[in-house]
Amino acid sequence: MTDPLTLTPHIKDLGGGFLVRRSLPSAQRQAIGPFLFFDHFGPIVAQPDDNHDVRPHPHIGLATVTYLFEGAMMHRDSTGVVQRIEPGAINWMTAGRGIVHSERTPDDLRGTTHRSHGLQLWCALPAEREADAPRFQHIAAEDIPEATLGGASVRVLVGAAYGLRSPVATLSPTLYVDIRLAPGASIELPDAAAERALYGIDHGCTLDGRQVEPCTMRLLEPGTTPRLEARDGARVVMIGGAPLGHRYMLWNFVASRKELIEQAEDDWDAYAAAVTSGSDAGGGPFGRVPGDASEFIPLPPRRR
Repeated sequence: MTDPLTLTPHIKDLGGGFLVRRSLPSAQRQAIGPFLFFDHFGPIVAQPDDNHDVRPHPHIGLATVTYLFEGAMMHRDSTGVVQRIEPGAINWMTAGRGIVHSERTPDDLRGTTHRSHGLQLWCALPAEREADAPRFQHIAAEDIPEATLGGASVRVLVGAAYGLRSPVATLSPTLYVDIRLAPGASIELPDAAAERALYGIDHGCTLDGRQVEPCTMRLLEPGTTPRLEARDGARVVMIGGAPLGHRYMLWNFVASRKELIEQAEDDWDAYAAAVTSGSDAGGGPFGRVPGDASEFIPLPPRRR
């Protein structure tokens, strides 16, 4: 029996000392199902002088999926949505042909000591849906289906598993499940998607007796139903879905064709020029973020 592929994240600094563990994309694997970006941040204790705000920035061709364990952030986007993101809720932003959003510390937490811990994932969009209009879904924590199975608690954040179905609307088959195991508990992982992977949030666990270290991603063999067990208790997430094929990725842009990314670069350069000049013109294809339109993250140096 060959050893299953394990992805060890690399550390990225998003600015201001805000570090994340990035498991996808990796040199060994671009995507698991439609998921092609997987960031795990925290747990950290943010200090009063820390600035972890993410200024307005663009996306195309993907959906961002934000899920918090601790803390809060304030989301604003160019569709006009203003949404506080809190633990247990799912926030799914479909960029489609283009969106701009910011993620900032809520005013009531600014200047305080507080904890922050969560995941942000990206899903590729089917090629025929890349030009869809942008939109945002917020599913409150109390509306996420959950069940207790022996010593395991499961929440089906996206997709269907364990007889539960999430209300999140997706554009392709997608799976995202949050599993918490009590010490010594075990649970069978269902064959609920064409591709699946498991990621340990806090403690180590075993899959059919094989050790899985925390903060690593383990791919699951198609068609199998391995048993997950945690001697000391653990929290894990399972992700997956139907694969969508290779995607081009550059900065915050994802697309099935290179020319879509090149156009997005041109559009964001034009956006930046308008903001810098003080023009009150719209943001072009991206639009502006109401109440947060005076700042932006510049495009990285272009490679020609």
